[in-house]
Amino acid sequence: MYRFIPQYSPEQLHALQEDGLRWTVLHAYARSPQYRKKFQDAGIDPTDIRSLEDVRHLPLTTAEDLREGYPLPLLAVPESEVVRVHASSGTTGKRKILAYTQKDVDSFALQMARCFELAGLSPQDRVQIAVGYGLWTAGAGFQLGCEQFGALTVPVGAGNLELHLQMLTDLGSTCLCSTASMALLMGEEVQRHALADKIKLRTVIFGAEGHNAKMRRAFERDLGLKESFDIGGMTEMYGPGSSLECRAHEGLHYWADLFLIEILDPLTLQPVAPGERGEMVVTSLCKEAAPLIRYRTRDLSRLLPQPCPCGCSMPRHDHILGRSDDMIVFRGVNIYPGQIADVLQEFKDLGSEYHIRLKREEGRDFMFLQVERGNGLSSDTDEALAKAVAGRLHDKVLISAAVEIADTGALPRSFGKSRRVTDARLGDGA
Repeated sequence: MYRFIPQYSPEQLHALQEDGLRWTVLHAYARSPQYRKKFQDAGIDPTDIRSLEDVRHLPLTTAEDLREGYPLPLLAVPESEVVRVHASSGTTGKRKILAYTQKDVDSFALQMARCFELAGLSPQDRVQIAVGYGLWTAGAGFQLGCEQFGALTVPVGAGNLELHLQMLTDLGSTCLCSTASMALLMGEEVQRHALADKIKLRTVIFGAEGHNAKMRRAFERDLGLKESFDIGGMTEMYGPGSSLECRAHEGLHYWADLFLIEILDPLTLQPVAPGERGEMVVTSLCKEAAPLIRYRTRDLSRLLPQPCPCGCSMPRHDHILGRSDDMIVFRGVNIYPGQIADVLQEFKDLGSEYHIRLKREEGRDFMFLQVERGNGLSSDTDEALAKAVAGRLHDKVLISAAVEIADTGALPRSFGKSRRVTDARLGDGA
């Protein structure tokens, strides 16, 4: 059925994961001074880790561990074996740089090739890459996987809309790899230039940021797509491609022969009940240069334990529901931007784009929410619509917000990740 995606029985996958966990722990202890110290400080003997259940005894790894080990954190091979580095797209403090051996690069290419296969692509497809190259993993990862998979690669990169539109029309690209924000922007430009009948796009693979159903429907409509697929991943887990939606669109299959995923309560750091939401904590099973042991991704999701109707034997997790460190504390209420987006989904006269601005005046917090009006709709009902949205936010999320309905296209568009929140309480914007 598949060339790149293996089909395992539950017993086979369990055995592979146990072997991978034992190898990773021994490898990290023997060859990474940073991990050896973590283990010793926690009183862990690596030979005591024999089963998947034993993973809970291991110490957690955090982004701070990556920064402390700068410039080559967690390194578990001689530097002479490192053939590449990639870094996170974060902008605060030192970047999180991850090292790769050639085997790691090959694993990165494999997981991306699996994603293209799961999305139903074939070597006859033409894949246009609209994400950043360089230190960021996305561009290199999509290209590696595309070449391994055997499809034609069109490596345009982020930005440069004019060149993207030219390649779509001249080369007949059938698949676009981008953020959801970039796909939305591309769709708007295709419609503005009346190119819908001149392009051959059928598929978009998108990720790297949160999205909502309205945004997805908008770019699927404007680009004339057959399907779109949400992709998971991060630099610490090689890069993009650690998971992907299948054509059943009921969660994302993750490559459980490469990673072990736990779901923990982000406050207590204890496992949640099966199927409940929590923070994804990942342990690599074959990474050489920078193994990960119980790494706190900060991504909120849940495992989906039931078999998928698509027939793929790889397990699934739900879409990323937000980040545990994106939580907003507003007038004593803990909220995530995704909760506000869920409320906006309920209003058919709203578009997909919104922005939250927080400020403090005379010791009191205020929230201002701008959300675009649906395409082609009149502004006559803006006041009533804003009042209805504010009321629903109060009822469902327990917050008071001043809501403004903006014209379609009024909010900034992005080639990469859209910035949804400006917190002026912290000096983050005027």
